[in-house]
Amino acid sequence: MVAAAWALRMVVVALVFRDISDPVRHYEQFGNEVGWIARSIAAHQGFSSPYFTLTGPTALLPPLYPYLLSVIFRVFGIYSVKSALTILTLNSLFSALTCVPIYLATRLSVNARVAMFAGWGWAIYPFAIYFSAGRVWEYSLTSLLLTTCFWLALSLHLDPRPARWLGFGVLYGLAGLSNPAVFSLFPVLLLLPLWKLRRAGSWFSSEVLRSGLFAAVGLFVVLTPWTVRNYRTMHVLCPVRDCFWYEFWSANNGDSSDPTLPWTHPASNPVEMHLYQSQGEIAYIAQKRVMAMDYISHHPGFFVRITLRRVAYYWTGFWSLSQEYREQEPFQLPNVFYCTSLTLLLLIGARDWWCRDRDAALPYLLSIAIFPIAYYISHPLMDYRQPIEPEIVVLVVVGLRAVKARIGERSAATSLMRESEAAEIFAQMNDSVSFPMEHAFDADDCSCSVCIAASAAVEPSATAG
Repeated sequence: MVAAAWALRMVVVALVFRDISDPVRHYEQFGNEVGWIARSIAAHQGFSSPYFTLTGPTALLPPLYPYLLSVIFRVFGIYSVKSALTILTLNSLFSALTCVPIYLATRLSVNARVAMFAGWGWAIYPFAIYFSAGRVWEYSLTSLLLTTCFWLALSLHLDPRPARWLGFGVLYGLAGLSNPAVFSLFPVLLLLPLWKLRRAGSWFSSEVLRSGLFAAVGLFVVLTPWTVRNYRTMHVLCPVRDCFWYEFWSANNGDSSDPTLPWTHPASNPVEMHLYQSQGEIAYIAQKRVMAMDYISHHPGFFVRITLRRVAYYWTGFWSLSQEYREQEPFQLPNVFYCTSLTLLLLIGARDWWCRDRDAALPYLLSIAIFPIAYYISHPLMDYRQPIEPEIVVLVVVGLRAVKARIGERSAATSLMRESEAAEIFAQMNDSVSFPMEHAFDADDCSCSVCIAASAAVEPSATAG
């Protein structure tokens, strides 16, 4: 499964990797801010300059993926074709390896057969292929780390050894250093196994408290060094990144023409770039917080409406039918059909699973309910839901199974109904017609369409008149 998934992604890599190293717009194909920060690290300038212009230290992005890309830059060259091939190959490998925790988690939650379909579903999943083989960003790394944590959380209660809970916290900390949005699921994935332990005792039993404490310590140990770095360098207390209020303002400023507005980005707008350089990163973001809160306080209706639009966009891919937007996104309508179909299957799977086994379905349903909240109020792009796409694939597979079962049940019920109706018609005919014994009615001798249908529907021994 993993080999097939990787091979499929490498076909895409072979088609696109040379385009990644195109110098257009300051090598933006290398992940924009990710590539620019990685360039600074590789050039021994530290974690700095999130835009092509040198602007000094930054905390705009989490550190894990930029440092990985910087290592590749040092070995194969900054913005080189070899670097592009290497990073896309790694992304594809991370995505292919995600088949493993998907399979293991689904086998624990449902059964091995559904787990196999879920793993193969991920192997050929178009979003997983595109965002790993065609884009330079942390999507596939985060998906691998978070899905592994998800699988571990399903079985943590089975092994109370401290090392396992500590390892869960450490791995989750690494996932957070790849994408801090995953922290919204940490309480869920920690409390669920603790709840299962609690069934054997009280909330305040030593085993429950010790297990939760070790997981929290593991997370704290991983996050502390970067938090200290941000405080010493940026003079702000933030565990991973400091850009939330900039993103919030960028999405809530009165302009609803696009789910992501290029004019708000310093890399695309010289005015914003000048403000970012002159004010400094912390002051610039603080100003955006004031601007965003001021606008929302005076226009609460706009915030509600555009948030609802973002929710719909997140699950359907539809934003606008305006000519300008359709020119910018020519594949919007096919994407809407695809995303909406996935969402419908997801809902069918969620309902069917919830009715059959609530304990098994709960982690998946909570994941897709909680994780997107941060994006509902900022930027609901399809790339930003990649960390929970494995759970989406599992629910879609469960939905397909439910649809198949319903179709089978309806087909069987229809066939049984037809047989019953035919037998009833035949019985009524026998009851209503009286023949001399020597001329006993025999359906086999009758050529009318009703008798032919009745003869085909009942046992041969029951067709004699």
